[in-house]
Amino acid sequence: QVRLVESGGDSAQSGGSLRLSCAASGFVFSSYAMNWYRQFPGKEREWIAGIIGRTDKTNYATFAKGRFTISRNNSASLVYLDIDDLKPEDTAVYYCNARYFSQSYWGQGTQITVSS
Repeated sequence: QVRLVESGGDSAQSGGSLRLSCAASGFVFSSYAMNWYRQFPGKEREWIAGIIGRTDKTNYATFAKGRFTISRNNSASLVYLDIDDLKPEDTAVYYCNARYFSQSYWGQGTQITVSS
């Protein structure tokens, strides 16, 4: 059974940092590209960053370059998203996604709330 479980969401102050984690199980983690998305109330999910399985090549949405860092630990089946210099506009639900060709799996999301 495929599972993606995000953690690390919290309430934080502007300027702070958070690390989100996503624990994966039930599939060959190293074969999958892993992505982070976020969703604002009433909006569609927005892609933040992705990391390829075996090469660790990363890609970022334009808005995410500089403050967001995606990384992975294939031996532990974990993917991370570090967010620095948090801003109130980062308040959203953050989702982990695993993708391999047409297969795509999602976690349940973790909430980040940033206050000024």
